Amino acid sequence: MRRLAPLAALAAAATLVLAGCASGGAPASSGGSEDHGEISVQYSWIKNEEFAGEFYAYEKGYYEDAGFSDVVGISGPDTGVAKLLSGTVQVALSDAASVGAAVAEQDAPLKIIGATFQKNPFTILSLADGANIQTPQDLVGKKIGVQDSNASVFAALLNANDIDPADVEVVPVDFNPTPVMNGEVDGFMAYLTNEALTVELAGYDVTNLAYAENGVPYVAETFTVTDQYLAENKELLKDFLTAEIKGWTHVFQEPVEDTVSLVEKYYNQAAEESEDGLESVFGALDPEKTTKGIEAQNLLISTDETEANGLFTISDDLQQQTVDSLAAAGWDVSVEDLFDTTIIDEIYADDAELKDYLP
Repeated sequence: MRRLAPLAALAAAATLVLAGCASGGAPASSGGSEDHGEISVQYSWIKNEEFAGEFYAYEKGYYEDAGFSDVVGISGPDTGVAKLLSGTVQVALSDAASVGAAVAEQDAPLKIIGATFQKNPFTILSLADGANIQTPQDLVGKKIGVQDSNASVFAALLNANDIDPADVEVVPVDFNPTPVMNGEVDGFMAYLTNEALTVELAGYDVTNLAYAENGVPYVAETFTVTDQYLAENKELLKDFLTAEIKGWTHVFQEPVEDTVSLVEKYYNQAAEESEDGLESVFGALDPEKTTKGIEAQNLLISTDETEANGLFTISDDLQQQTVDSLAAAGWDVSVEDLFDTTIIDEIYADDAELKDYLP
């Protein structure tokens, strides 16, 4: 449910001064020889399974081993773009569309240095016994529920498949998938790891038209920093990403029920610490949905390329596919403007054993 946030505040934020500012199954690579102190990391969404790797990094002491006195994880929803530019946070777990839009529209000095999700998690969700939207051409003549903040990305799906926007009726919705369950819309713009599971667990047979497989592939849950922070803190970021790799390795190697329990722990802590945070608003996590969410997102994280190159790596082809997808949405940005994978590549060059995240 983390979605592209409106960029209204971005221009003002861009004028601010940029900040200059081993146990378990994971590989026991050394690191953290420096004292990095505290850093803040903006999460794109609430503290649920989407950040299970970060929770393992806390639990297993990988951040501490890497030289951090504290890594402050801040609940979303938030793309982190404005906070990066203002120096409020040092790292943001964002997405290529949010970052790419900021770079293209505001010339924001940001770089994606790694990506957890190798596949675009967006989907057009429909009911199997309803509209049953299986191909892009099935969108023609249909009512599709699209959140205002996602209009450009939906337009990219139409553009990538040569569909005239006039042939599809867009119905404004929020992030609650009830309209598709009630038949108010034929399809609903959703996340494969969230609303699609909500509808399925409500007892409906669902059909997903995944963006990643239909002309709009791009990376998400991206590790994003400012150009200045990257230039001035390469060793810090190298140690940080190494801790992250170790944490996410546990997500693939530990029993899923253990990961669900860990997610519940951090989710509940967040709910207790913030009365107005969404964790407290949403109430208790559903273990069944959390389990399915972990299984679904692992399919977005682990690909043939990550098996060969390691977690968070972004191949040259995927970088190009990402900027091509953004261009289809109207955001023209080059690979060089958006990505810098030097650090993640160096990590695996120094320690190839870190690539072995699968059990």
